[in-house]
Formats: sequence, structure tokens, C-alpha cells
Amino acid sequence: MTKIIGLTGGIGSGKTLVAKHIESLGIPVYIADDEAKKITETKVVTDLIIDAFGSQILENGKLNREKLAQLVFNNPEKLQKLNSIIHPKVKQHFDDWVAQHKNHPLVVKEAAILFESGSYKDCDAIITVTAPIETRLQRVIERDKSTREAVLKRMQSQWTDEQRVAKSNYVIHNISVKETYIQIEEILKLLTNQ
Repeated sequence: MTKIIGLTGGIGSGKTLVAKHIESLGIPVYIADDEAKKITETKVVTDLIIDAFGSQILENGKLNREKLAQLVFNNPEKLQKLNSIIHPKVKQHFDDWVAQHKNHPLVVKEAAILFESGSYKDCDAIITVTAPIETRLQRVIERDKSTREAVLKRMQSQWTDEQRVAKSNYVIHNISVKETYIQIEEILKLLTNQ
């Protein structure tokens, strides 16, 4: 039976670094945000989103993700509506992906909102990646060419490290790449031998 390992962490924590290293070790990794974007762009899902939110979210006949994000960002009701369209499709896609990788003892699902979406319930174990707030801020400001205020606002819309850690089986403190790799490999050894 394939074990599903959830991988999460706040913005700028280093989830991508961890996911890439796990993948380099031969373990399949599902990047939920990337897959959700692809699924959102399918005609079936785009049509459902247009039905729910109107054609003002279109630009040149295509879904404008920024307009959609602005529409739902500070509106829990609209965000819930959007999630009710996308999350079941992503869950089905993930289930199909797991079935395709059933010969692997472990697979990893990387998701920024693993807890918020409820998909942590499908995981056999959860790894949370943490880093100091200032480190996270600097990473995201540099990566996204964003302002400190905009990054803080995004951080405040997510669960805190404390909330995630409390519900996790393992924690990776991502401060130095070398140390992070050591932590990943130790955790994977434990998970493989359970």
C-alpha cells in the first residue's frame, strides 16, 4: 500500500526546495498548486467558474486569474464557492495520480493549503516546512518582486507555523540547504521503515 505524505508550509518556507529534493531521491511528488492551475484552465472548470462568478473574470476570452483572486481574496463566501468547484476536481486528479504510482512505497503531495483545504485527511503522515518569518519575507520579496506589506498580507491569510506544526508528524526547519537535505533524508528513512 502506497503511503501518502503531505508536505506543507507557509509562503517562503521552502516547500519547493524540499519537494525537489524528495523528487531527486526518486519519490513521486504531486505539486497541488500547479495541478490546480492546470485543472482551472480546462474548459469544463473554466465554464463552471464563469457560471459562478460571471464573465467579468475573463480577459480576451480566457480566465484572468488575478481578477478572480481579487474577487475571492477578502470574501470567504466567494472563496468557498471557488474552492467547492476546484477542490473536488483536484482531489479526483490526485487520486488518479496516486493510482498511477501505486508501485511506490511513498508519494508526496505538496500543498500550501493542505490543512485549510482539508486534504491533510487523506495523508498518512504530514511534514511541515518552517523558516524564520524574516527569512520567509526576504525569499518571497526577492522571488515575486513583491512588497513587504503584500507578502505579510498573504502570510496572514494562511495558517501560522504553530498551527501547522501542531497537526504535523514531522517538521523541517529550512534555514540552510545542507541541513534541510539532512532533515529530509532522515524523515524519509523513518517513513520508509514504518
